Amino acid sequence: MQKLNLVEAETLLYEPLEKPSFVVDGLIPTGLSLFCGSQKIGKSWLMLKLCLCVSQGLPLWDMPTKEGDVLYLCLEDTFFRIQDRLFRLTDEANRKLHFAVASCKLSDGLMVQLEDYLKVYPDSRLIVIDTLQKIRTASKDNAYANDYGDISLIKDFADRHSLSVVVVHHIRKQNDSDVFNKVSGTTGLTGSADATFVLEKESRASDTAKLFVTGRDIEYQELTLRFRDCSWELVERREQAELAREAVPPVLFRLVEFMRDKAEWSGTATELLSAMGESGDLSTVITKWLNEYRTTFLSENGICYGYRRKRYGRQIVLTMGGDSRDRCDSDIGMPSHAVTADGDTAVLLSEAQSGG
Repeated sequence: MQKLNLVEAETLLYEPLEKPSFVVDGLIPTGLSLFCGSQKIGKSWLMLKLCLCVSQGLPLWDMPTKEGDVLYLCLEDTFFRIQDRLFRLTDEANRKLHFAVASCKLSDGLMVQLEDYLKVYPDSRLIVIDTLQKIRTASKDNAYANDYGDISLIKDFADRHSLSVVVVHHIRKQNDSDVFNKVSGTTGLTGSADATFVLEKESRASDTAKLFVTGRDIEYQELTLRFRDCSWELVERREQAELAREAVPPVLFRLVEFMRDKAEWSGTATELLSAMGESGDLSTVITKWLNEYRTTFLSENGICYGYRRKRYGRQIVLTMGGDSRDRCDSDIGMPSHAVTADGDTAVLLSEAQSGG
Protein backbone atom coordinates (compact mmCIF):
# COMPACT_ATOMS: atom_id res chain seq x y z
CA MET A 1 0.00 0.00 0.00
CA GLN A 2 1.32 3.45 -0.91
CA LYS A 3 2.07 5.69 2.05
CA LEU A 4 0.50 9.11 2.49
CA ASN A 5 2.55 11.97 1.09
CA LEU A 6 2.86 14.20 4.17
CA VAL A 7 3.91 17.86 4.30
CA GLU A 8 4.58 19.61 7.62
CA ALA A 9 2.86 22.89 8.46
CA GLU A 10 6.29 24.46 9.00
CA THR A 11 7.23 23.60 5.43
CA LEU A 12 4.04 25.13 4.05
CA LEU A 13 4.53 28.22 6.19
CA TYR A 14 8.11 29.00 5.15
CA GLU A 15 8.82 27.27 1.83
CA PRO A 16 7.97 29.29 -1.31
CA LEU A 17 5.51 27.40 -3.50
CA GLU A 18 4.53 28.03 -7.09
CA LYS A 19 1.21 29.82 -7.52
CA PRO A 20 -1.38 28.09 -9.70
CA SER A 21 -0.62 28.85 -13.35
CA PHE A 22 -3.09 29.98 -15.99
CA VAL A 23 -3.52 29.19 -19.66
CA VAL A 24 -5.54 32.39 -19.96
CA ASP A 25 -4.33 34.85 -17.35
CA GLY A 26 -6.83 35.30 -14.51
CA LEU A 27 -9.52 33.28 -16.30
CA ILE A 28 -8.66 29.68 -17.20
CA PRO A 29 -6.29 27.90 -14.79
CA THR A 30 -4.38 24.70 -15.30
CA GLY A 31 -6.43 21.75 -14.14
CA LEU A 32 -9.99 20.88 -15.08
CA SER A 33 -12.58 23.47 -16.09
CA LEU A 34 -16.23 22.87 -16.93
CA PHE A 35 -17.62 25.15 -19.63
CA CYS A 36 -21.42 24.96 -19.62
CA GLY A 37 -24.24 26.47 -21.62
CA SER A 38 -27.48 25.61 -23.32
CA GLN A 39 -27.51 23.94 -26.72
CA LYS A 40 -26.77 26.09 -29.80
CA ILE A 41 -25.79 29.10 -27.67
CA GLY A 42 -22.36 29.39 -29.30
CA LYS A 43 -20.14 27.39 -26.97
CA SER A 44 -18.16 25.82 -29.83
CA TRP A 45 -17.46 29.22 -31.42
CA LEU A 46 -15.99 30.41 -28.14
CA MET A 47 -13.96 27.22 -27.66
CA LEU A 48 -12.49 27.55 -31.14
CA LYS A 49 -11.58 31.17 -30.46
CA LEU A 50 -9.89 30.07 -27.22
CA CYS A 51 -7.95 27.33 -29.02
CA LEU A 52 -6.78 29.71 -31.74
CA CYS A 53 -5.56 32.26 -29.18
CA VAL A 54 -3.61 29.74 -27.06
CA SER A 55 -2.05 27.98 -30.08
CA GLN A 56 -0.79 31.35 -31.39
CA GLY A 57 0.00 32.97 -28.05
CA LEU A 58 -2.52 35.74 -28.71
CA PRO A 59 -4.56 37.39 -25.95
CA LEU A 60 -8.09 36.18 -25.41
CA TRP A 61 -9.81 39.56 -25.36
CA ASP A 62 -7.51 41.54 -23.05
CA MET A 63 -6.05 38.54 -21.19
CA PRO A 64 -2.63 37.10 -22.10
CA THR A 65 -2.41 33.39 -22.94
CA LYS A 66 0.36 30.84 -22.47
CA GLU A 67 1.32 29.62 -25.95
CA GLY A 68 1.53 25.91 -26.69
CA ASP A 69 0.05 23.01 -28.59
CA VAL A 70 -3.72 22.65 -28.34
CA LEU A 71 -5.99 19.65 -28.90
CA TYR A 72 -9.65 20.26 -29.66
CA LEU A 73 -11.87 17.15 -29.54
CA CYS A 74 -14.87 18.34 -31.57
CA LEU A 75 -16.92 15.21 -30.93
CA GLU A 76 -20.23 16.63 -32.17
CA ASP A 77 -18.80 18.10 -35.38
CA THR A 78 -17.26 17.20 -38.71
CA PHE A 79 -13.99 18.42 -40.21
CA PHE A 80 -15.99 20.32 -42.82
CA ARG A 81 -17.87 22.23 -40.11
CA ILE A 82 -14.63 23.00 -38.27
CA GLN A 83 -13.08 24.25 -41.51
CA ASP A 84 -16.06 26.51 -42.13
CA ARG A 85 -15.71 28.02 -38.65
CA LEU A 86 -11.99 28.60 -39.18
CA PHE A 87 -12.74 30.43 -42.44
CA ARG A 88 -15.03 32.75 -40.50
CA LEU A 89 -12.77 33.29 -37.49
CA THR A 90 -9.24 33.72 -38.81
CA ASP A 91 -7.06 34.34 -41.84
CA GLU A 92 -4.15 32.34 -40.49
CA ALA A 93 -3.45 29.44 -38.17
CA ASN A 94 -0.42 27.32 -37.28
CA ARG A 95 0.45 23.67 -36.79
CA LYS A 96 0.03 23.86 -33.02
CA LEU A 97 -3.76 23.51 -33.14
CA HIS A 98 -4.96 19.94 -33.62
CA PHE A 99 -8.48 18.57 -34.11
CA ALA A 100 -10.21 15.22 -33.76
CA VAL A 101 -13.88 14.45 -34.35
CA ALA A 102 -13.93 11.01 -32.72
CA SER A 103 -12.37 9.44 -29.64
CA CYS A 104 -12.77 6.55 -27.25
CA LYS A 105 -14.97 6.94 -24.21
CA LEU A 106 -13.63 7.40 -20.70
CA SER A 107 -14.37 3.79 -19.87
CA ASP A 108 -12.57 2.26 -22.85
CA GLY A 109 -9.40 4.14 -23.68
CA LEU A 110 -9.76 7.93 -23.85
CA MET A 111 -7.12 8.55 -21.19
CA VAL A 112 -4.67 6.30 -23.06
CA GLN A 113 -5.38 8.26 -26.25
CA LEU A 114 -4.66 11.54 -24.46
CA GLU A 115 -1.45 10.16 -22.93
CA ASP A 116 -0.31 9.06 -26.39
CA TYR A 117 -1.12 12.50 -27.79
CA LEU A 118 1.07 14.17 -25.15
CA LYS A 119 4.00 11.91 -26.04
CA VAL A 120 3.90 13.41 -29.55
CA TYR A 121 3.04 16.96 -28.42
CA PRO A 122 4.66 17.38 -24.96
CA ASP A 123 4.38 21.19 -25.10
CA SER A 124 0.59 21.12 -25.06
CA ARG A 125 -1.09 23.73 -22.88
CA LEU A 126 -4.77 23.13 -23.54
CA ILE A 127 -7.14 20.28 -24.38
CA VAL A 128 -10.82 20.97 -25.07
CA ILE A 129 -13.32 18.11 -24.92
CA ASP A 130 -16.59 19.04 -26.63
CA THR A 131 -18.77 17.55 -25.14
CA LEU A 132 -18.70 15.60 -21.87
CA GLN A 133 -21.66 13.46 -22.87
CA LYS A 134 -19.80 12.11 -25.94
CA ILE A 135 -17.06 10.53 -23.79
CA ARG A 136 -19.31 8.98 -21.12
CA THR A 137 -20.95 5.57 -20.97
CA ALA A 138 -24.56 5.48 -19.82
CA SER A 139 -24.94 4.00 -16.34
CA LYS A 140 -27.83 3.42 -14.00
CA ASP A 141 -25.61 3.33 -10.92
CA ASN A 142 -25.14 6.13 -8.39
CA ALA A 143 -25.30 9.36 -10.41
CA TYR A 144 -23.14 11.43 -8.03
CA ALA A 145 -20.44 8.75 -7.91
CA ASN A 146 -20.44 8.49 -11.71
CA ASP A 147 -20.19 12.26 -12.16
CA TYR A 148 -17.44 12.62 -9.59
CA GLY A 149 -15.53 9.60 -10.88
CA ASP A 150 -15.61 10.67 -14.52
CA ILE A 151 -14.50 14.22 -13.84
CA SER A 152 -11.84 13.07 -11.36
CA LEU A 153 -10.23 10.91 -14.06
CA ILE A 154 -9.84 13.92 -16.35
CA LYS A 155 -8.75 16.20 -13.51
CA ASP A 156 -6.04 13.76 -12.41
CA PHE A 157 -4.73 13.70 -15.98
CA ALA A 158 -4.70 17.52 -16.18
CA ASP A 159 -2.96 17.87 -12.82
CA ARG A 160 -0.29 15.28 -13.60
CA HIS A 161 0.64 17.05 -16.81
CA SER A 162 0.16 20.64 -15.57
CA LEU A 163 -2.11 21.59 -18.43
CA SER A 164 -5.64 22.88 -18.78
CA VAL A 165 -8.48 20.60 -19.83
CA VAL A 166 -11.76 22.37 -20.63
CA VAL A 167 -14.78 20.07 -20.80
CA VAL A 168 -17.87 21.45 -22.56
CA HIS A 169 -21.18 20.52 -20.96
CA HIS A 170 -24.86 21.50 -21.00
CA ILE A 171 -27.12 23.25 -18.49
CA ARG A 172 -30.67 22.42 -17.47
CA LYS A 173 -33.60 24.62 -18.49
CA GLN A 174 -34.80 25.03 -14.91
CA ASN A 175 -34.81 28.45 -13.26
CA ASP A 176 -32.46 28.97 -10.35
CA SER A 177 -31.08 32.09 -8.70
CA ASP A 178 -27.62 30.48 -8.77
CA VAL A 179 -26.58 29.83 -12.38
CA PHE A 180 -24.11 27.15 -11.30
CA ASN A 181 -27.00 25.04 -10.00
CA LYS A 182 -28.20 24.80 -13.60
CA VAL A 183 -25.24 22.65 -14.65
CA SER A 184 -26.67 19.36 -15.87
CA GLY A 185 -25.93 16.44 -13.58
CA THR A 186 -25.08 16.27 -9.89
CA THR A 187 -22.80 18.46 -7.80
CA GLY A 188 -20.16 15.79 -8.32
CA LEU A 189 -19.30 17.57 -11.58
CA THR A 190 -18.87 21.12 -10.28
CA GLY A 191 -17.51 19.89 -6.95
CA SER A 192 -14.52 18.16 -8.53
CA ALA A 193 -13.77 20.79 -11.21
CA ASP A 194 -11.15 23.47 -10.56
CA ALA A 195 -13.26 26.10 -12.33
CA THR A 196 -16.79 26.28 -13.69
CA PHE A 197 -18.02 28.57 -16.47
CA VAL A 198 -21.67 29.11 -17.37
CA LEU A 199 -22.58 30.95 -20.58
CA GLU A 200 -26.17 32.21 -20.52
CA LYS A 201 -28.32 34.48 -22.68
CA GLU A 202 -31.34 36.42 -21.46
CA SER A 203 -33.18 35.26 -24.57
CA ARG A 204 -32.41 32.93 -27.47
CA ALA A 205 -32.56 35.80 -30.01
CA SER A 206 -30.17 38.05 -28.08
CA ASP A 207 -26.64 38.58 -29.37
CA THR A 208 -25.28 39.21 -25.86
CA ALA A 209 -24.62 36.74 -23.08
CA LYS A 210 -23.18 36.61 -19.58
CA LEU A 211 -20.26 34.34 -18.79
CA PHE A 212 -20.28 33.49 -15.08
CA VAL A 213 -16.97 32.22 -13.67
CA THR A 214 -16.10 30.63 -10.34
CA GLY A 215 -13.22 28.45 -9.21
CA ARG A 216 -10.76 27.42 -6.52
CA ASP A 217 -7.92 29.65 -7.67
CA ILE A 218 -9.86 32.44 -9.41
CA GLU A 219 -12.18 35.07 -8.03
CA TYR A 220 -15.81 35.00 -9.00
CA GLN A 221 -16.36 37.19 -12.04
CA GLU A 222 -18.95 38.01 -14.67
CA LEU A 223 -18.12 38.77 -18.29
CA THR A 224 -20.60 40.34 -20.69
CA LEU A 225 -20.02 39.03 -24.22
CA ARG A 226 -21.47 39.95 -27.60
CA PHE A 227 -21.62 37.57 -30.58
CA ARG A 228 -20.63 39.48 -33.70
CA ASP A 229 -19.31 38.18 -37.04
CA CYS A 230 -19.19 34.63 -35.65
CA SER A 231 -16.94 35.67 -32.77
CA TRP A 232 -17.57 36.39 -29.10
CA GLU A 233 -16.35 39.87 -28.14
CA LEU A 234 -15.78 41.11 -24.60
CA VAL A 235 -18.07 43.99 -23.63
CA GLU A 236 -17.42 44.20 -19.90
CA ARG A 237 -15.59 42.24 -17.22
CA ARG A 238 -16.53 42.61 -13.56
CA GLU A 239 -14.64 40.87 -10.78
CA GLN A 240 -15.68 39.88 -7.27
CA ALA A 241 -14.60 43.07 -5.51
CA GLU A 242 -16.54 45.25 -7.92
CA LEU A 243 -19.61 43.02 -7.78
CA ALA A 244 -19.49 42.98 -3.98
CA ARG A 245 -19.25 46.77 -3.94
CA GLU A 246 -22.32 47.01 -6.16
CA ALA A 247 -24.26 44.96 -3.61
CA VAL A 248 -23.64 47.50 -0.84
CA PRO A 249 -26.77 49.61 -0.16
CA PRO A 250 -26.18 53.15 -1.54
CA VAL A 251 -27.09 54.73 1.81
CA LEU A 252 -23.92 53.25 3.34
CA PHE A 253 -21.76 55.15 0.83
CA ARG A 254 -23.51 58.32 1.98
CA LEU A 255 -22.91 57.27 5.60
CA VAL A 256 -19.16 57.12 4.93
CA GLU A 257 -19.26 60.69 3.62
CA PHE A 258 -21.37 61.74 6.62
CA MET A 259 -18.74 60.36 9.04
CA ARG A 260 -15.67 61.84 7.34
CA ASP A 261 -15.48 64.90 9.61
CA LYS A 262 -16.65 63.13 12.78
CA ALA A 263 -14.73 61.13 15.38
CA GLU A 264 -17.91 59.61 16.79
CA TRP A 265 -21.66 59.77 16.38
CA SER A 266 -24.43 58.17 18.44
CA GLY A 267 -28.21 58.22 18.30
CA THR A 268 -31.20 56.21 17.13
CA ALA A 269 -31.68 54.97 13.58
CA THR A 270 -34.26 57.70 12.97
CA GLU A 271 -31.90 60.37 14.31
CA LEU A 272 -29.06 59.08 12.12
CA LEU A 273 -31.17 59.20 8.97
CA SER A 274 -32.43 62.67 9.88
CA ALA A 275 -28.87 63.93 10.43
CA MET A 276 -27.89 62.51 7.06
CA GLY A 277 -30.93 64.04 5.35
CA GLU A 278 -32.28 60.60 4.43
CA SER A 279 -35.81 59.31 4.22
CA GLY A 280 -37.27 57.86 7.39
CA ASP A 281 -38.41 54.83 5.37
CA LEU A 282 -34.95 53.36 5.87
CA SER A 283 -35.18 53.36 9.65
CA THR A 284 -36.35 49.74 9.75
CA VAL A 285 -33.37 48.41 7.75
CA ILE A 286 -30.46 50.79 8.38
CA THR A 287 -29.46 49.05 11.63
CA LYS A 288 -29.50 45.65 9.90
CA TRP A 289 -27.30 46.97 7.09
CA LEU A 290 -24.86 48.54 9.55
CA ASN A 291 -24.49 45.19 11.26
CA GLU A 292 -24.33 43.20 8.02
CA TYR A 293 -21.56 45.35 6.51
CA ARG A 294 -19.69 46.26 9.69
CA THR A 295 -16.80 43.80 9.14
CA THR A 296 -16.48 44.49 5.41
CA PHE A 297 -17.54 47.78 3.84
CA LEU A 298 -17.72 49.87 7.05
CA SER A 299 -14.48 48.43 8.41
CA GLU A 300 -12.70 49.06 5.11
CA ASN A 301 -13.75 52.71 5.37
CA GLY A 302 -12.52 53.09 8.95
CA ILE A 303 -15.92 52.97 10.66
CA CYS A 304 -16.63 50.83 13.71
CA TYR A 305 -20.29 50.11 14.44
CA GLY A 306 -21.84 49.24 17.79
CA TYR A 307 -25.01 50.00 19.68
CA ARG A 308 -26.34 50.59 23.17
CA ARG A 309 -29.73 49.47 24.40
CA LYS A 310 -31.26 52.50 26.03
CA ARG A 311 -34.52 52.59 27.96
CA TYR A 312 -36.19 54.21 24.96
CA GLY A 313 -34.67 51.87 22.35
CA ARG A 314 -31.43 51.08 20.58
CA GLN A 315 -28.78 53.75 20.19
CA ILE A 316 -26.35 53.39 17.27
CA VAL A 317 -22.68 54.11 18.02
CA LEU A 318 -20.34 54.94 15.13
CA THR A 319 -16.65 55.74 15.62
CA MET A 320 -14.25 56.89 12.91
CA GLY A 321 -10.52 56.82 12.32
CA GLY A 322 -7.70 54.30 12.28
CA ASP A 323 -8.23 50.62 11.60
CA SER A 324 -11.75 49.96 12.81
CA ARG A 325 -11.15 46.22 12.77
CA ASP A 326 -8.39 46.54 15.38
CA ARG A 327 -10.56 48.78 17.54
CA CYS A 328 -13.54 46.44 17.30
CA ASP A 329 -11.36 43.40 17.95
CA SER A 330 -10.08 44.99 21.15
CA ASP A 331 -13.53 44.45 22.62
CA ILE A 332 -13.29 40.67 22.24
CA GLY A 333 -13.58 39.03 25.63
CA MET A 334 -16.10 41.52 27.00
CA PRO A 335 -19.48 40.08 27.92
CA SER A 336 -21.93 40.65 25.08
CA HIS A 337 -24.18 42.69 27.40
CA ALA A 338 -22.52 45.06 29.85
CA VAL A 339 -24.49 47.25 32.26
CA THR A 340 -23.37 50.86 32.16
CA ALA A 341 -23.30 53.27 35.04
CA ASP A 342 -26.72 54.68 34.15
CA GLY A 343 -28.31 51.23 34.07
CA ASP A 344 -28.46 50.96 30.27
CA THR A 345 -27.19 47.88 28.42
CA ALA A 346 -24.25 48.41 26.09
CA VAL A 347 -23.53 45.99 23.25
CA LEU A 348 -20.20 46.34 21.48
CA LEU A 349 -20.01 44.43 18.23
CA SER A 350 -16.78 42.75 17.25
CA GLU A 351 -15.53 40.31 14.69
CA ALA A 352 -16.20 37.49 17.17
CA GLN A 353 -19.86 38.35 17.69
CA SER A 354 -22.47 37.47 15.11
CA GLY A 355 -24.72 40.44 15.49
CA GLY A 356 -25.99 40.39 19.09
